[in-house]
Amino acid sequence: MKIHWWTDVHRSAQTDLWLGCALAGIAGATNAGGFLAVGQYTSHMTGILSAIADNLILGKIQLALAGLAFVLAFVSGSMTTAWMVNWSLRRQLRSAFARPLVVEAGLLLIFGIFGAAINLFAALFVPLTVLVLCFIMGLQNAVITKVSHAVIRTTHVTGLLTDLGIELGKLLYYNHAPAPHKVVANRVKLRIHGALVASFFVGALAGAYGFKTYGYISTVPLALLLIVLVWGPISDDLRHGRIAPAPHDAPV
Repeated sequence: MKIHWWTDVHRSAQTDLWLGCALAGIAGATNAGGFLAVGQYTSHMTGILSAIADNLILGKIQLALAGLAFVLAFVSGSMTTAWMVNWSLRRQLRSAFARPLVVEAGLLLIFGIFGAAINLFAALFVPLTVLVLCFIMGLQNAVITKVSHAVIRTTHVTGLLTDLGIELGKLLYYNHAPAPHKVVANRVKLRIHGALVASFFVGALAGAYGFKTYGYISTVPLALLLIVLVWGPISDDLRHGRIAPAPHDAPV
């Protein structure tokens, strides 16, 4: 399937992997570039939750509340994806998985184009930018989670590295047992998790280099890539007048 159809509702396991790698690269670039922009990683909810606990114990209530807002923004992004995808699937739209990524592309464009304002009014826009980036991460991770039925995640690699380590342990295990009792690695999982981790890392390198060299405008290519990924199903729904139809099971 061509790249502009990767977000179509008619899918294969291979398409899921291609889309997952593309989104993992975008997540890595956004996360690394966002850190250089605002000094905060926005995909690591584990670290943010730990920071909330630390700040509460240390009496830094404002920082704890800020961390709570970041977590809620991530959750809100995931909720938004669930709403949009389920609303679209009920109406049998081909762009069900594409629509949340259109929102992500728009937010990344705003982040890239108005980056100068973030520097100029840092006290106001930096916390808002972190909230937006956390929202984006939750939005995107929920998309690929729903697409792949929770097989693929893109915005954090802790789980991916854990699964990769498990399968590598099986692969390198010295088997004494006969055939049906042998420890056998799942090579499909190895390939999937290895590709996703590599994609995230390459994206992070590109995002860090892009922001260091070009500043906020480096997020614009990420938004354009997302637009390419969603173009097929979105344009198909446009051509057939299926942008906001009535639910399939409701009277017209």
